Amino acid sequence: MRPRSKLTTRPDLFDLAGMLTGIVIFLLVLQTPSSEGSNDCRRVIRVYDGDTVLIAHGDDRRLVRLLGIDAPETSKSKGQPGQPFSVRARRYLAERILSRCVELDGYGDDRYGRHLAVIHLNGENINLEMIRRGLAEHYGGRTPKGFDRRPYRQAEATARENRRGMWIQGESYRSPLDWKHRR
Repeated sequence: MRPRSKLTTRPDLFDLAGMLTGIVIFLLVLQTPSSEGSNDCRRVIRVYDGDTVLIAHGDDRRLVRLLGIDAPETSKSKGQPGQPFSVRARRYLAERILSRCVELDGYGDDRYGRHLAVIHLNGENINLEMIRRGLAEHYGGRTPKGFDRRPYRQAEATARENRRGMWIQGESYRSPLDWKHRR
């Protein structure tokens, strides 16, 4: 048997130091607050329909209306059906953002006290995505100063042309505004 030299024990010390360094880094990463749990998180806690959600920021709760879109109307009472694609719009929006931290581009409040906002998730414009998927149309009413509705109109035109989502209804499609007035 060969006697162990002092050089063969040195790598064991380096391995131990490397392992300890790794453990310290791991513990530091665990203690770093993520955006999902930070106080700056604006978490979607309820999705009412395809264009209205409830957001919590700390102890504050805020009803948010997705600016620039109008999603199919959900049923407002038991026994009455909602507008076609209303359930799909609400379900898709919930799948995307419910219980998630989102970023808001706010534009003030509407006449009903809802906060008007463009919602972003990981940099993606969720409002615009609802239109692209054919789950909302662009909102044709008055919008706040500084809001650019052109991408919304363009996305709707593309969704209509490709018959995505609610646009598959063709001539039988009714806008949410028309649907509300007829009810």
